[in-house]
Amino acid sequence: MPFDVGAVGPDPCGDGLTSRRRTSLGVSLGTWLCGVWAAAIGCGLPVQEARAAENGTGFYLLGSRGPLAAAVPPQGVFFQNDFYVFHADRSSSRTLPVHGNLATDFRSRAYIDLPTFVWSTPWTLGGARLAFSATIPFGGPDVSASAVVGPYSSSTSDSAFTIGDPVFSGMLGWESGRLRATGIVSVNTPVGDYRKGALANISFNRWAADVSGAVTWLDTDRGLDLSGVIGVTFNGENPATDYRTGTELHLEWAASQYLSKDFSIGIVGYHYQQISGDSGSGAVLGDFKGRVTALGGTAGYNFQIGKAPVSTRIKVYREFAVENRVPGGTTGFLTVSLPLWVPQPSSTPH
Repeated sequence: MPFDVGAVGPDPCGDGLTSRRRTSLGVSLGTWLCGVWAAAIGCGLPVQEARAAENGTGFYLLGSRGPLAAAVPPQGVFFQNDFYVFHADRSSSRTLPVHGNLATDFRSRAYIDLPTFVWSTPWTLGGARLAFSATIPFGGPDVSASAVVGPYSSSTSDSAFTIGDPVFSGMLGWESGRLRATGIVSVNTPVGDYRKGALANISFNRWAADVSGAVTWLDTDRGLDLSGVIGVTFNGENPATDYRTGTELHLEWAASQYLSKDFSIGIVGYHYQQISGDSGSGAVLGDFKGRVTALGGTAGYNFQIGKAPVSTRIKVYREFAVENRVPGGTTGFLTVSLPLWVPQPSSTPH
């Protein structure tokens, strides 16, 4: 499938590439641009992993953004699949509000698949390309805890394999030389399979919206990418638990270096902090503000299947400086993305 980004530039790794190899690198970087961007606008991916706010989590999936966070694909339709894993390898003695329960000695594992379809439109607004995405997560967590009711407690466990809340996103992306910038709005739609009172859910049963901005500095001469994201999540009330999670701030950053036209490595990280407390009659633990920081590494590899360019990326994060969240969390992403359709260039007669 023909695929031309048109904004990569020559010799991004500084190794004197021939014209043919530069074209190949343009395709490779462009494919990665599209794949990573699909993750960027699918940023509000709902995963219940018991980590902050109500149920210890927000609907914005921390760590979902990384290298080329502000990149925008050309016009076309793209598919990305993220396989997400979270593992809290130590129990938490901190009491957490979980779907109407109070739980302590909490251990959690989550295995979620997040297919995302992206439509990059032919339309522009103020020089920025307009695009949309939709994500429908499925899978489930495996949770064990001590459920607390008044002075009594009992050990319990729960697991689920189900469909979560769909997330719809819109994005505007600007590009000028090596600088890329995007504005993204994502909305969590509470129509997934929510089980009231269960410990294991991937649906949130509440409306929520995330507003974020991303910036990428892509030096194609050196093959260097520096990216950062800042966003704020606004939450509605969960009517099943009368719980309203406070406003949440998240930051993400990445630095990545291409070692060849197809392979790159880098470092990634994120920081999360609630900037307003939880409320509602179900917030019996008070404002329960959470925060966490994580650092990790990433590697990306691009290849082709037939004429179709395919982009893959692995990211692994380790959390620390945790407050009101499960301690010792490790997060992993395996991302595969590819174009489903891009318009063919019109031929010009001789």
